[in-house]
Amino acid sequence: MSDMDTGYDGGHGDVDYGHYEAGQEHGALDQLHQAHGSEADYNNQYGVYEADHHANEATAFQHGTHVEFDQGPAVHYEADEYTNYSHDANVDDHVFAAEGSENAHQAEFGEMDALQARFDSAFMNGTEFHGGEAEIASK
Repeated sequence: MSDMDTGYDGGHGDVDYGHYEAGQEHGALDQLHQAHGSEADYNNQYGVYEADHHANEATAFQHGTHVEFDQGPAVHYEADEYTNYSHDANVDDHVFAAEGSENAHQAEFGEMDALQARFDSAFMNGTEFHGGEAEIASK
């Protein structure tokens, strides 16, 4: 702000007054907002399946006959009969299955807001008196 006395003389000798005032004002606003964040996820799932089947079968059959006959010194009779049967069976099943999944996620973010403003203002005021009977000019 400044004050200046002009000492204005308007050509009249009895009253002279001059006053002038001017000024400026400045203002400013600075604001900053910042945010940062992150997240991370992890997931896994696994499965193992197994099935077994076993079967076994065995069959054995034996049949035997033996006949022997003796009569006197000249008669001799002998008979043999024999049966052998064998059966084997084997069954085997096996199933194996495996599955799995795995996933991961990561995210980050950041934000920044900035506000900047400037304020300027100016003013001027002036008053003058001339003459003896209160002649006034104002701006």
